[in-house]
Amino acid sequence: MSDKFKVPAGIDENGRFVEEIIYPEIRLQRLNDVVGVMMRDALNTWADIWEELQDSVVTRGGFVLPEAEKGFKPRCGWPEFLEKLWLLNHQLDFTKRLCENQ
Repeated sequence: MSDKFKVPAGIDENGRFVEEIIYPEIRLQRLNDVVGVMMRDALNTWADIWEELQDSVVTRGGFVLPEAEKGFKPRCGWPEFLEKLWLLNHQLDFTKRLCENQ
């Protein structure tokens, strides 16, 4: 297996495809960049979900309030709350598959 990876870089003045050689170090840096963005987005989504739970279900210290036993209703509404959960799952799954090279 070659340590170089060729990707299309455009078309030259004669209409031929031009390839760019990407070395392993650059590929790793690009992977790290994508994983970093995905993990940042996942953490932001988690923070949105956690904020939704604060003061209505969980105290700042992490204790579940007795009122939560009566039922939790997200301030943003169930559709948006469930969408955030689905988004978090998608972000984490994509990052996992990317790291596993699938």
